[in-house]
Amino acid sequence: MEVVYEDNHIIIVNKQSGEIVQGDKTGDRPLSDIVKDYIKEKYQKPGEVFLGVVHRLDRPVSGLVVFARTSKALTRLNKMFAEGEVHKTYWAIVPKSPKLEGDGFNTLEHWLVRNEKQNKSYAYNQEKPNSKKAILKYRAIGHSDNYTLLEVNLMTGRHHQIRCQLAAMGSPIKGDLKYGAPRSNPDGSISLHSHRVEFVHPVSKELISIEAPVPNDSLWQTLAKRC
Repeated sequence: MEVVYEDNHIIIVNKQSGEIVQGDKTGDRPLSDIVKDYIKEKYQKPGEVFLGVVHRLDRPVSGLVVFARTSKALTRLNKMFAEGEVHKTYWAIVPKSPKLEGDGFNTLEHWLVRNEKQNKSYAYNQEKPNSKKAILKYRAIGHSDNYTLLEVNLMTGRHHQIRCQLAAMGSPIKGDLKYGAPRSNPDGSISLHSHRVEFVHPVSKELISIEAPVPNDSLWQTLAKRC
């Protein structure tokens, strides 16, 4: 576990792909429990450690996860996430394509329908029953012979939004079999990384801007150096 920021009210961790943020039906030990143990040991806290989960990352995704260490921070962070006051920037590796050339931001807008049984979302160009509007902005920031590194900013927060929308434009994320990638990554990850998070601290009101290093993988390292 890599802690990239902590104070009395919040703690931010760089999650590894394969880790789950909160307990689920697999029974695997979640990151939230690991963080609790870290706090308990570091600060020698007796009894139960408070830790609030305010958002999640999909299991195969890496990058920044923000936790609340106090109930005050949890209440305020929940409100900030709900109102779009926490700005998250993702990096995604997709197959190289002529349509991804250029330096400026492009906007994707779809209507997403979530299929609970499949744990998958479907993108449509028009509104459908039970659909939710999804908007993101993306731009190419690095290239290799076969892949492009995209910077993605979410304007809305929908289930599997980045994975679904990039696939809908014909650029599925490397390793994401669920959304059309031709093959999986050897470690089971998908090449999507929560790279930066920015928000006004819920208690101190200072601006927090944190970046997470990319995974220790040769392609990630190569593309990151070309940004």
